Amino acid sequence: MNAYKKYITITDPKQVILSDLPFQPGQRVEIIILAEENPRASISKKLRDLFDKTQSLPGVQDITSAEIKAEIEAYRQGE
Repeated sequence: MNAYKKYITITDPKQVILSDLPFQPGQRVEIIILAEENPRASISKKLRDLFDKTQSLPGVQDITSAEIKAEIEAYRQGE
C-alpha cells in the first residue's frame, strides 16, 4: 500500500476537502484522519491547571507583592 500524507487546517468541522491528490480517478483509497498533537497546548493547559491549584491554596491570596519581590531578590542573591 502506498501512503500519502497531507496536512490541512480544519476550517469547517462538517467538511474536509482534499485537493491535488496523486491518485487516479476511480482508484480506491483508505482515508485515516489523525489530529496533530500540539505539545505547547498541552503544556500550557498543565501550567494553567497548576496555577489554578496553587492560587486556591489557603493563605496564598494573603501574600503581598512586596513579599514576592523580597523572595525573588533573596533567591537571586543565593540566600
